[in-house]
Amino acid sequence: MRARLVLIAAGGSALMLAAAFVFQYGFGLAPCTLCLWQRWPHAAAVLIGALAILAGGRVLPVLGAVAALTTAGIGVYHAGVEQAWWAGLASCSAGSIAGISTADLLNPAVDVAAPVRCDEIAWSLAGLSMAAWNAVISLGLAGVWLLAARKR
Repeated sequence: MRARLVLIAAGGSALMLAAAFVFQYGFGLAPCTLCLWQRWPHAAAVLIGALAILAGGRVLPVLGAVAALTTAGIGVYHAGVEQAWWAGLASCSAGSIAGISTADLLNPAVDVAAPVRCDEIAWSLAGLSMAAWNAVISLGLAGVWLLAARKR
């Protein structure tokens, strides 16, 4: 029973990562800094899931829940930035050029894309942005991870 719950939770994170890449590479929606931050805990959850299947025990599912709650927290923060409930990172809410070399900025032959802003909603469904959906789904995944930790 635990292994099946771990597969569901880790598989959910894998699907969230796959969806992010489909939006990025399939539909051309470049991620902002906070979008990228939300991906790392999902990747950790997938790795934790693989380890939990191999090693068993209750500790790894708890760590999976921590990973899911981390990305959910980032998602809530990001959704709040999008809704202007609070200020976002200066590096992605003010049109930062961080990460672009001076040579590229000064070279007219180099096409430097505009920075992706964290405070703009690029896509939404049923009134929720991708960041908000990440938070909702990740909270559900955290619950599955915690159920896995309780099972034998």
